[in-house]
Amino acid sequence: MRAAGDRTAAEAADGAAGEHVEVRRSARRRRTVSAYRDGDRVVVLIPARMSRAEERQWVDTMLARLRAADARRRPSDPDLARRAGELSQRYLQGRARPASVRWATNQTSRWGSCSVGDGAIRLSARLQGMPRFVQDYVLLHELAHLLQPSHGPRFWALLDGYPHTERARGFLEGVDSVTGSRAGLREGPGDDRPGVDGSGEGPDAPAPGESR
Repeated sequence: MRAAGDRTAAEAADGAAGEHVEVRRSARRRRTVSAYRDGDRVVVLIPARMSRAEERQWVDTMLARLRAADARRRPSDPDLARRAGELSQRYLQGRARPASVRWATNQTSRWGSCSVGDGAIRLSARLQGMPRFVQDYVLLHELAHLLQPSHGPRFWALLDGYPHTERARGFLEGVDSVTGSRAGLREGPGDDRPGVDGSGEGPDAPAPGESR
């Protein structure tokens, strides 16, 4: 790791723009360059033989790639609504038409919710930054509720066409396990119960006229 006072021009320029960059050179790296976020900084890993000019070029390239990935994983409300339309068209023959689709910052006990009465879909802001296939699954899950409010066999049949259902559910269950939360979307095929625990009561139960 480079000493704190040994920052290159590329690092200093990005730091001034609000993005702290730490470049790490490795003699074991030959040609590959990688980058990742570590808290409030970006770590860029490059081969030790690279020149300063090449380093600056790769720092710019990797920052651009990270920002593009961030944008894909943190879509805006309008982007989320557009994605809902695409998923409905692809997997539900366009039959699910929500009135609104937005992120919800106060939705911590459920990954998503759907108000069947007014067609409003809300996705927990906790999903931001998670893989696209996970966000798509939760969104498609809520779209399916517009067509089938309960979690019976007909509901799960609507999701048969989505190829990442089990993978996404496993991902979310893993997050639940690590964080100790009891967020929604854990019902399995044949489970027609309104709440995660089947009671329909408590913080995980849908509000009247609302499905998960």
